[in-house]
Amino acid sequence: MNPVPTGVAIALVLIVTSLIGVYGLRISRTTSDFFVASRTVRPVWNASAISGEYLSAGTFLGLSGLVLLSGSDAFWFPIGYAAGYLLVLMLVAAPLRRSGAYTIPDFIHARLDSVVARRLTSILVLVIGWLYIVPQLHGAALAINVVADIPPWVGAVTVAVVVSGSVAAGGMRSITFVQAFLFWLKLGALAVPVVFFAITLGGHEPAIDPALVFPTERGPSGLDAYTTASLMLALLCGTIGLPHVLVRFYTSPTGTSARWTTVMVIVLISAFYMVSGTIGLIARITAPDLAQPGVADTVALLLPSRLIPGMAGDLLTALVVAGALAAFLGTSSGLVVSLSSVISQDLFHGTVRSFRWAAVFSAAVPLAVALATVPHGLVTSVANVFVFAASALTPVIVLGIWWRPLTARGAIAGMLVGSVLCGAALIASSMLGERAGPVAALLAQPGAWTITAAVLTTLVVSLFDRRTPPNTERMLSRLHSPDRSRAAVRADPS
Repeated sequence: MNPVPTGVAIALVLIVTSLIGVYGLRISRTTSDFFVASRTVRPVWNASAISGEYLSAGTFLGLSGLVLLSGSDAFWFPIGYAAGYLLVLMLVAAPLRRSGAYTIPDFIHARLDSVVARRLTSILVLVIGWLYIVPQLHGAALAINVVADIPPWVGAVTVAVVVSGSVAAGGMRSITFVQAFLFWLKLGALAVPVVFFAITLGGHEPAIDPALVFPTERGPSGLDAYTTASLMLALLCGTIGLPHVLVRFYTSPTGTSARWTTVMVIVLISAFYMVSGTIGLIARITAPDLAQPGVADTVALLLPSRLIPGMAGDLLTALVVAGALAAFLGTSSGLVVSLSSVISQDLFHGTVRSFRWAAVFSAAVPLAVALATVPHGLVTSVANVFVFAASALTPVIVLGIWWRPLTARGAIAGMLVGSVLCGAALIASSMLGERAGPVAALLAQPGAWTITAAVLTTLVVSLFDRRTPPNTERMLSRLHSPDRSRAAVRADPS
């Protein structure tokens, strides 16, 4: 593998990303620019940016590796990831935009009139964000180490520095441009090699055993019924609880615009999942020796040079590496900008200067964790974040929008029960593994019971409490009222 094209590709991605950040420094001037891009991001641009931050290392590298390892079982992940946006479309996109908030803690505070609920939400947002950034940095370390003789920590540190610098320079407005550019780079970085793979394999008649790709005796999934149902529930609900996804809807001009953005996101990420999954299927036929834990995540990086030797293969590898780096940068940027908003709003009264310092802090904490830990499967790591988000935040966000009797005490109790139970289950699963015996599946995929426990706790405590906030009717009316005219929106951008 020739390292020169790869090095050039990495340098170009870093330079372009940095230049966009510098451009953002020139156009981002107000507090609203930094936090919500002055609520002026149109659907196509916003959908590209959301897709750019949503399609993480777990998707770019991990999905093809998981398809290589598990075949049809792995397709539950992209189905759940994409379908999660259907729930976002139906339940939260437009109401959240109409709330006028900058962050999820802002929304919880406005809805429940509780500083305690806001603080707890802020803590959970930080935990979810940091847990999500760590796999991105692990992925960057893995990608750089595979294609070049460079220590793994270099990749993680490089991504953290570029991301924190770009966010600090231009905030949400700058990162919107960065993420939109990175999405189309990611899509092309996998779609172009797939076309070349199809051309290369099209001239041959390889002996393909269909059972190798989709074993018929395993039915639609080799997973047991509980694991499949729990995984799908967590992936569907988890998207609603991801702070870096929801904060982007605050940048839409209106609630209707937020809905159209969501529809476009579903189309864009579905196209990407098809391309990424195709690489995994091709690898099951042409590179079954890579189907090993710890190695499978590198299949998208190794397959081009294996199927297309020579300079053409090296150039395709460089393109894939550029896309992988784009995945790490795009998702990490979205996470850091959302966490910076929360830290700045809650601790420093939302000033631009505090936002910039918060960006550095938001990247430094997960970087320290990534350097001190050993990476596991990227898809699995990201899926665990979805389970935690679905248990900790999703019930309160959905009930806050749609259930009038919700109280601050009910929301606090639900968030505590969901986060503690889910966190304890995932830690126990990691420590015990199969030694957990009959409860191994319940610990490995706790979403079905932790989400249920969080919802029931929130409902029961709220019904017994009955201390609904005095502004409930006014807030719900705002969330569910039709969008105002464009003239009114311009006059009052909140």
